[in-house]
Amino acid sequence: MAVVGAAVPDGHTRRAVVRLLVESGSITAGEIGERLGLTPAGVRRHLDALIEAGDAESVPAASWQQVGRGRPAKRFRLTAAGRAKLDHAYDDLAAAAMRQLREIGGEDAVRTFARQRIDAILAGVQAAESPDDAAVEAAAERVAAALSGAGYVATTTRVGGPIHGVQICQHHCPVSHVAEEFPELCEAEQQAMAEVLGTHVQRLATIVNGNCACTTHVPLTVPISKAPSPRRDTTSTEGASL
Repeated sequence: MAVVGAAVPDGHTRRAVVRLLVESGSITAGEIGERLGLTPAGVRRHLDALIEAGDAESVPAASWQQVGRGRPAKRFRLTAAGRAKLDHAYDDLAAAAMRQLREIGGEDAVRTFARQRIDAILAGVQAAESPDDAAVEAAAERVAAALSGAGYVATTTRVGGPIHGVQICQHHCPVSHVAEEFPELCEAEQQAMAEVLGTHVQRLATIVNGNCACTTHVPLTVPISKAPSPRRDTTSTEGASL
């Protein structure tokens, strides 16, 4: 990972804070302190520096992120500018190769390559065994784990309300700069996920469009309020390479 805000004596800790912001999507100052063993003043110093540099910002907590009563804790996340400072190795070379592929083989060749790429990432993922909610959610967690292994830092989150379901959030995208020019990469991901999960999925947000994560919504048939043992968030970051 490239150093965001590197011109500081404690750059190692700054990088650790940035990594948490990448992995979590959004996180509270208290959670940062607990994870890294920092004092509130230390956390504040790093967050203030990142915010001043335009690399991070504070955002209100979502309803499902609020714990207990009282005013919810402020959450922090990377900005688009902060994400742009992360390592994107070989972006120029990859984009040039994709352009050459399109010139030689046309749009079909690009789509075929994009599909083969995501198929390789999800090759070991067992498809949902049935359309039951539990089976679909378990498959979503397996998809998130496979994506994390490929560097996407993916999590799954149960959501309620009118669009109840489970969401796969990719907090980092190692090909986002290339995907800006070749949306076929994103389209192939969505199609492959739908086939593994055995249901229609919907992209709600993408890093390419300036969001903090690529969010794919997977609908469930049972409203969250009625589903047994609801789970708020499951992080699947094993093998993530940032």
